[in-house]
Amino acid sequence: MMNTLKNKVITSTAGLDTLPIRIAAGIIFVAHGSQKLFGWFGGYGLEGTAAWMDSIGLSPGLPMTALAGSAEFVGGLLLIIGLLVRPVALALAATMAVAIASVHIGNGLFMANNGYEFALALLAVSVALLFRGAGSLSVDRVLQANLSQN
Repeated sequence: MMNTLKNKVITSTAGLDTLPIRIAAGIIFVAHGSQKLFGWFGGYGLEGTAAWMDSIGLSPGLPMTALAGSAEFVGGLLLIIGLLVRPVALALAATMAVAIASVHIGNGLFMANNGYEFALALLAVSVALLFRGAGSLSVDRVLQANLSQN
């Protein structure tokens, strides 16, 4: 049963099509997560983002910020190397769904008005990776090959 679960988590369809998607999305998620967690790239850091999350009703702000920031930062790193892509994509899709529903939906579609355009694109990428898996050039694919040999 454990091998079946492992196979489902790391199984990936062969192909290079996900590589540029994984890397680009991974870089974006790492950058956004680092803004929330560390204040890098003009972000407000953990405490500043937590106060903002509290102010919009995502309370308690500190754990919510830690969850969102960690999902984005660590999840982005894992996307880049292609490790645990399916569960990471699920966590990132959920993070984007919450961002759309709680922050962006009332502003309309377009980013110029702080709309949900960009978060929707990241949600779509995350859902696609959830269905497709990491692809050929990934740690998941290496693990999948090793599991099938055992």
